[in-house]
Amino acid sequence: MRVGIIGHEGLSEISEMLIRGELWRLVTAYGAYELVGVGCLAPGPESWFARAVLDHGGRIEAIVPASAAPAEPAWQRLLGRAAAVHRLAPVGFGGLGDDTGRALVGMVDELIAVWDGRPDGEAARVIEAARRAGLFVQVVWPDGCESP
Repeated sequence: MRVGIIGHEGLSEISEMLIRGELWRLVTAYGAYELVGVGCLAPGPESWFARAVLDHGGRIEAIVPASAAPAEPAWQRLLGRAAAVHRLAPVGFGGLGDDTGRALVGMVDELIAVWDGRPDGEAARVIEAARRAGLFVQVVWPDGCESP
């Protein structure tokens, strides 16, 4: 099972605690050895999910946008543990765009979205694309979470 992850960054400590618990529960439910977590490994929900997948014995794959700048050591360590790293072409290269959301939707069977439900922003666009593609989207936003 290939499961993608997107989510808000810059969440409060209480939101982090609630979301980490829910992500842990979801990873446990998927069954570790067949699970491949796919995402950009960004700080916050994406890296929390990746660590939960690895802690349960699953594998992770990273999507690295062409515009990605050198990142913090924690991101580099997760990237080093990825079974595959998918580097996207820069905008304008052979007509391909730097569209991580579209790449993610094309690589997974399901999507977890740590999302507050606001209709604007990148998360909403990726969720809509995933639903149009027929993917199951699991929205994670436990009671008590605070929008960034």
